[in-house]
Amino acid sequence: MAEIPKIEVMKGASADLSAATYRIYDESHTMGNALRWMLMKNPKVEFCGYSAPHPSENAIQLRIQMYDSESSLTALHAALAQLDTLCATIDDAYSKSLNEDKFERWVEES
Repeated sequence: MAEIPKIEVMKGASADLSAATYRIYDESHTMGNALRWMLMKNPKVEFCGYSAPHPSENAIQLRIQMYDSESSLTALHAALAQLDTLCATIDDAYSKSLNEDKFERWVEES
């Protein structure tokens, strides 16, 4: 059985990948929205949008268009790395706060 890639470039991409649609498997709106946000912070990105084609399909489609014939694949890799760094920073801050026991506890009384 052939293994499905995590990311694939869909048909219709420009030869230099300055405009391309990527299908990302096993992801949902959570990743699509975060990735779109990170990509739009890049001043070289002209447009970025995502969609989830069908609820039964476990994938999202991400469209990236770049200024000045820049590579959308390079921008995608950078955004994924930045998102990974952001998540690690949040996880570190959360773990530190949890270990220092500096948070409010709510006890529900019935």
